[in-house]
Amino acid sequence: MSRKYVIINANEVDSVNFSQVGEMSPDTIRYSVDGSKTFVKFDSDTTPSFLEGKTQYTHSEILAILATDEWTSDEPPGE
Repeated sequence: MSRKYVIINANEVDSVNFSQVGEMSPDTIRYSVDGSKTFVKFDSDTTPSFLEGKTQYTHSEILAILATDEWTSDEPPGE
């Protein structure tokens, strides 16, 4: 079993069953710089139903995505 990551639109957060993913709540997930996207991770071989049909990424793939300007800002926090 390997950890998988799925990017979702921010407006889909309400559909996340937090008992099936590694995040605790909408308040503990990371959002893209513009706030339009987030991602969740899960360790099950079975994809949670609310994530079915969405692209799954490996750890190295998600790290590469999160290093882009869409996810990482050069601005100091709070600015």
